[in-house]
Amino acid sequence: MTETSWHADPLRWGNGPRIFEVFLEPTDPYSAKAFNKLDALLEQAGEEKITVKIRLHSQPWDMYSGVIVRCIIAASTLEGGKETAKKVLAAVAARREEFEFDHHAGGANMDATPNQIIERLEGYSGVKLKDAFAIADLDREIKWHCRYARQNGIHVSPTFMIDGLVQADVSSGNDVATWVKKVLGH
Repeated sequence: MTETSWHADPLRWGNGPRIFEVFLEPTDPYSAKAFNKLDALLEQAGEEKITVKIRLHSQPWDMYSGVIVRCIIAASTLEGGKETAKKVLAAVAARREEFEFDHHAGGANMDATPNQIIERLEGYSGVKLKDAFAIADLDREIKWHCRYARQNGIHVSPTFMIDGLVQADVSSGNDVATWVKKVLGH
């Protein structure tokens, strides 16, 4: 058995007993909206009451989704771990149109290469991604996120789970107070 010399830091914040999982496709506008509310959720609910877990849910119709997801996971292997990955997620959320295609099939990114996308993301996030992106077996972690979503029947992003159960009535359009009430039950 081969030892790996890298570790992907789990994208998990808080240490409470209630588990709020959010399945995000980083270039999706609704996923970006949900991502931008997670810090407020932790603050309002209390880090001692809730654990927030981000699950990356790559979607094939979002053409550079796989590259972006790999960049985020690669960032989690670097110094700072999940906080470094969060910087990359935030950079994508802030400029998601620059990482997407017009109507999933056109626009300026038709001429962009994966290396150009990585370089763009490095510039926006301040995180040097190229070496970590090239980790040979990084796909092991990417496949885990994919399999976890599939086993839970996740099809769209964002999707929310509380304590292992999909919450069809929770959306990125909810305000944070609604999420807190749903997670904590009051």
